[in-house]
Amino acid sequence: MIDIDRPKLEGSVAVGEGRRIGFAEFGSATGRAVFWLHGTPGARRQIPLEARVYAERHDIRLIGLDRPGVGSSTPYSYPNVLSFADDLATVADTLGIDRFAVIGLSGGGPYALGVARAMPERVVVTGILGGVAPTVGPDAVDGGAMVLGKFLAPMLPVIGAPIGRVLSSFVRVARPIAEPAIAIYGRLSPAADRELLQRPEFKAMFLDDLLNGGRKQMEAPFADVVVFARDWGFSVGDITGPVRWWHGDRDHIIPHTHGEHMVHLLPDAKLFTMTGESHLGGLGMAVDIITELLGVWDQEQPLIAH
Repeated sequence: MIDIDRPKLEGSVAVGEGRRIGFAEFGSATGRAVFWLHGTPGARRQIPLEARVYAERHDIRLIGLDRPGVGSSTPYSYPNVLSFADDLATVADTLGIDRFAVIGLSGGGPYALGVARAMPERVVVTGILGGVAPTVGPDAVDGGAMVLGKFLAPMLPVIGAPIGRVLSSFVRVARPIAEPAIAIYGRLSPAADRELLQRPEFKAMFLDDLLNGGRKQMEAPFADVVVFARDWGFSVGDITGPVRWWHGDRDHIIPHTHGEHMVHLLPDAKLFTMTGESHLGGLGMAVDIITELLGVWDQEQPLIAH
């Protein structure tokens, strides 16, 4: 197992009465800001190592956020996906960030879209990696993991927190078996995800994220499912800023057709099909994805030479 450097800055920000959101910052402290919203499950350090190195070398301020109920974030139930945008805005203000890009992986995708809808004047470009699609309302699409999510959602407000506490207790003593557990998950995954999870740097990243984010609390995944199964609080078609969407054509969790559906609804979007890739494929393309998003940013606001 390879060693992973700690984030350059890590802590939490007060976002409401008695609530905090955890963050981890990589790269340049003065560069253009990119918020990275982790998958479900996940936490603030779920950012590929190559993306962290790229951020350092190319003057990018790369920031991962915990969602409520994982890592250093206070447990909290959002009324809808859009409500998360207020918390991210508070974090951005506290960190002195005006405009930024936002990336959402899997379960982070709906929240990234909500931020883009709520703050079109601040979100320059949005990147989605195999993002979850709505399950109710006119934007809804059937299939994928949220079929089970919709079934479980009514029960999770009651049983999610206790299950999360049990999982957290397990994670606190799971370090010796965590690596074999990831290996087992990899063997049960499609070939593309299995190959990625066999790479030492990705295995190390997932272990670091799990052991640092999950050992305190693991309620966020259940809260995610509940809010995804509701009306998101906005229409996808109302997002006016540019969106770039990456989706594996062999995604076994969120079907590729969901990505096609969402890009069709978005006014300014482009779909990048990752041929032969499954659900985790976007993590293996993190540098290309950040490069693409900053290229869109450059077209809107050319960099001034220093």
